[in-house]
Amino acid sequence: MPDQEPLETHRNPPASPDAQVPPPSPGSGPGPRREIVPLSFADPLRWLARGWRDMGSAMGIALFYGFCFWGMALSLSTVFLHLPVYTMSLVSGCLLVGPFLAMGLYDVSRQREQGRTTDLANSLTCWDRHIGSMGLLVLVLLLLELLWGRASLVVFAVFFTTGMPSTAGVLQAVFNPENWAFVAVYAAVGGVFAGLVFATSVVSIPMILDRDTDAISASITSLQVFFGNLPVMLFWGALITVLVVLAFIPWGLGLLVIGPWLGHASWHAYRGSVRWLD
Repeated sequence: MPDQEPLETHRNPPASPDAQVPPPSPGSGPGPRREIVPLSFADPLRWLARGWRDMGSAMGIALFYGFCFWGMALSLSTVFLHLPVYTMSLVSGCLLVGPFLAMGLYDVSRQREQGRTTDLANSLTCWDRHIGSMGLLVLVLLLLELLWGRASLVVFAVFFTTGMPSTAGVLQAVFNPENWAFVAVYAAVGGVFAGLVFATSVVSIPMILDRDTDAISASITSLQVFFGNLPVMLFWGALITVLVVLAFIPWGLGLLVIGPWLGHASWHAYRGSVRWLD
């Protein structure tokens, strides 16, 4: 990580005794400044490489979280087989729970970065010191999840006026060339909400863990990182999507490795895209 630049200090002449000093505004005191780092297309590959090293250094912890991700995948498969119309709602729920579950992996990477011994117990409770900020961020992402689920149901209702399809009906609709309009609209709606969830959470959760930042500031920073480096962040999102899809073959067992790997890599995505000037 590049050396941090010292902040410039500005000294004002002392005010006269008769001068009125305005009351300090909230948050106006001195504090660390953050800087959005310009990214290149090589950076996501570096994040993956560093995440792989972190995972290898604490493989036992990684496997624990990997089994958690695998359990989520099995739940997703069960819902698709029995209640396919709610699959997208559960996918959004997994996208909501996944980053918070990965917070323990962020903590392991942070411990390793600071030269400390990695510990599973600490990673499982790292969120309790940031419960206020995390709770507010949960509400924001939960709102996006509910809107996503509702929009998915509306799309199904518009294209399947005779009733919600079964699992076989969904598969037939997806692979039937005559239903290209349904597939296109469904993918577009899902893509918009997936992009919003990704843009809001791409660095916000590791930032809260690292700096105990409030949820609003963390979300704004995450959006700035996403839109300020849009091509690279879309590439990063595409890499995540491809790896997750590959992890589901066969039976989702790939999540045992790919899930923790992406968790560690996401910590380095935050560290590589946000620089703090203390």
